[in-house]
Amino acid sequence: MATPASATQADVIVVGAGIVGASCARRLAERGLRTVVLEREAAPATGSTGRSAAGVRVQFSEEVNVRLSAASIAEYREMPEAGYRPIGYLFYVPHAQWDAHLDAARMQQRLGMPVEILDPAAASRIVPADVAGFAGATFCGMDGYVDPHGITMAWLAQARAAGATLRLGAAVQAISRPVTRWLAETVDGRFEADWLVNATGAWAGELAAMAGLRVPVQPARRMVYVTAPMNPAPAYPLTVDLDTGLWFRSERDRLIFGLSNPDDTGFVEGVDWTWLETVYESALRHFPWFETLSIDRRASWWGYYETTPDHQPVVGAMPGAPGWYNVCGFSGHGVQQAAAIGRVVAQEIGGEPAFVDVAPLRIGRFASPARHAERLIV
Repeated sequence: MATPASATQADVIVVGAGIVGASCARRLAERGLRTVVLEREAAPATGSTGRSAAGVRVQFSEEVNVRLSAASIAEYREMPEAGYRPIGYLFYVPHAQWDAHLDAARMQQRLGMPVEILDPAAASRIVPADVAGFAGATFCGMDGYVDPHGITMAWLAQARAAGATLRLGAAVQAISRPVTRWLAETVDGRFEADWLVNATGAWAGELAAMAGLRVPVQPARRMVYVTAPMNPAPAYPLTVDLDTGLWFRSERDRLIFGLSNPDDTGFVEGVDWTWLETVYESALRHFPWFETLSIDRRASWWGYYETTPDHQPVVGAMPGAPGWYNVCGFSGHGVQQAAAIGRVVAQEIGGEPAFVDVAPLRIGRFASPARHAERLIV
């Protein structure tokens, strides 16, 4: 079949203008590759990126995630648009998880991360808690949060300055590979390239299905509840209770907090106010002062995680589909790892070895029962 004469020619099509797609587009364009970014919404960063709780951390159980996050934080630290705030992450750890958590903390330390191992009393001086049931805690002061929207917009501007084209309102309606190149058909026209990068987040499985491919990514709704202003303003790091899964951190004069509902999957929209009761019950187990907090319903929000069976991203070329590259399924860690991932994608598409070995993140791992899941999921 001949290529339609009206198809816009490129070297790479990046589908998705969230923070991961923007990072890829920037790095690819800087290499001189003709790059087209297709975004179905009217503005970038309006999906999971714009609704993220914006945390960045190096405290993971899998080495590849530590390395990707550390490299990304190093870039955010030097990027004014990132608004990097190193307020730290504090993990409270119950006895049942302590040995495995210690192993992860020592791995992080071996990689040069400034992770501190604390006893419960020391941790409670950072964030007050009823520490009964906790074996200990870890804290890392380089962890914190950033401005995902600012990062995305800056990277897209750099991508365009390097020659990339950004098409907004360009929902992909069909994907095919007539001969040796990918053809993406949108409401905004046809686009053809040697490579197609699937950076569509929670929609990555749906995009792949258009091309007859299976990528095991599904959406999971997550809530971010916001308190009314507090006086005095709180000054808490992002705190994770590994007993219940509760997380919270300071946001100016408020707290933001949440707890994942494992049953809340699929493309369901809106804040789930019925889940708040479960979140409060979980919070009161170790943080009785939560009883004094009131909620600002208008300030609270929701967004999607893009989850995989092992809570690890899918990164790399698709077996049996030459030129298709997946970069999705970050399970809540896309903002944390986007800077490094853009470099990895550009290096591998450019025929070079990646600066971080992402072999554990290849899609082929799902065929093996021996794969490792990321345990430190919030």
